[in-house]
Amino acid sequence: MAEVLVYVDHVDGAVRKPTLELLTLARRLGEPVAVALGAGAESTAAVLGEHGAVRVLTADAPEFADYLVVPKVDALQAAYDAVSPAAVLVPSSAEGKEIAARLAVRIGSGIITDAVDLEAGDEGPVATQSAFAASFTTKSRVSKGTPVITVKPNSAAVEPAQAAGTVEALSVSFGEKSTGTKVVSRTPRQSTGRPDLTEAAIVVSGGRGVNGAENFPVIEALADSLGAAVGASRAAVDAGWYPHTNQVGQTGKSVSPQLYIANGISGAIQHRAGMQTSKTIVAVNKDEEAPIFDLVDFGVVGDLFNVVPQLTEEIKTRKG
Repeated sequence: MAEVLVYVDHVDGAVRKPTLELLTLARRLGEPVAVALGAGAESTAAVLGEHGAVRVLTADAPEFADYLVVPKVDALQAAYDAVSPAAVLVPSSAEGKEIAARLAVRIGSGIITDAVDLEAGDEGPVATQSAFAASFTTKSRVSKGTPVITVKPNSAAVEPAQAAGTVEALSVSFGEKSTGTKVVSRTPRQSTGRPDLTEAAIVVSGGRGVNGAENFPVIEALADSLGAAVGASRAAVDAGWYPHTNQVGQTGKSVSPQLYIANGISGAIQHRAGMQTSKTIVAVNKDEEAPIFDLVDFGVVGDLFNVVPQLTEEIKTRKG
């Protein structure tokens, strides 16, 4: 059976959920071979093996931490040369898409980004994408070279499947360009205790209707009752009510959770582009003509300051 390379997103050996989703999808196409780089790479093997990785190629070097993405591209290319895979799958993060694009250029292959599903085809993997702000669903395949595909988080349910997970050292040679951009400092991100926005199963967002930074605790309380991430529309972010890192939309982050709750968000195309592939969408808005109601599964016409606190209390009561 053909092998499929899966680029591992991990933090000091702790594998992030989008990688486990990739392994589930990779098994539809062949035998997953994981590529784990940097500190803690070898300690990822147990989890990766439990989710279908037949082999785990590992490498650690100062270049992975000290410079931007090029050393990781060098390593992924080395893995590609060693394996000759049927496809290369990468998580669809900002860094993941840059790594995938650089690899595709190097190996002369086509690339598909932000896929939401994968299936085997007679002429290679077929990727499903949501195009034009999710107004259309397309099925695409790469017509030249080995497909390089990035997949959005929450596109597949994680399905464990025990495999060998054999650890193998990957030999990597770094090119001259790998040290072209040096990381000079790092600032730890302040933890909120909430899930990462792009990976969360539930996202609760606030928009212009929240009417001020002082009112966002209403949104946060609902999110915390559900164990959800907090998002914000561009209007709320531009007004300085919430950090830019939490913006959902075409110029912010694209999310695809199981449940998306939009509060005081009108539903402009810019916002819809970042959340329209959510599995279930709920909106609370006092304007019954708001465009957001055109795409929701459940809509509540009402003042969010009346509706949201009641919903939060009801959730807490039911949770006991």
